[in-house]
Amino acid sequence: MVKRDLAIGLIFLTQTTVGILGNFSLLCHYIILSFTEYRWRSTDFIHKHLIVANFLALLCKGVPQTMAAFGWKHFLSDIGCKLLLFLHRVGRGVSIGSICILSVYQAITISPGNSRWAELKVKAPKYLSPSIFLCWVLQMLVNIIFPMYLMSTLSDKNITNKKDFGYCSSVRHDKIRDSLNAVLLSFPDVVWLSI
Repeated sequence: MVKRDLAIGLIFLTQTTVGILGNFSLLCHYIILSFTEYRWRSTDFIHKHLIVANFLALLCKGVPQTMAAFGWKHFLSDIGCKLLLFLHRVGRGVSIGSICILSVYQAITISPGNSRWAELKVKAPKYLSPSIFLCWVLQMLVNIIFPMYLMSTLSDKNITNKKDFGYCSSVRHDKIRDSLNAVLLSFPDVVWLSI
């Protein structure tokens, strides 16, 4: 069991480290570009938000999961647990939404001039900022209910029906309520992916 936990911890550590280094290099790239006379493209705005969303997802899930895999499980308070998983879900949702917005924008941009998308080529750049902002707001609103069902592993409440995440745990309710929450939480992701 100890070798298995060590292997999982090393895998989480490697993935988290590579992800953080990749996002950090992109962040440095955009910081350097902001000091030069670089002419910003419309897709750069999406990339910046994607970097922030990926950082949120990586730091709020990868780091605690790595710590839990190495055996350090009781390090978050109740509020810390709720905030961390809320920020992870928001970052994950915004990543999916930003990739969808980027894909739609690129599909409009590369479409031929005589297609039905031609008139959208001119209008599309001005809708990028509101779309990304709407993506952030919707993810925060949808995921606001998620922390209500979480508690820290330090919690002294005696609950027998819970799901353990290693560093946090979730209270399980009846199957109908859990199913409705699962549908509500996954609905925006399904919509983004279908677009």
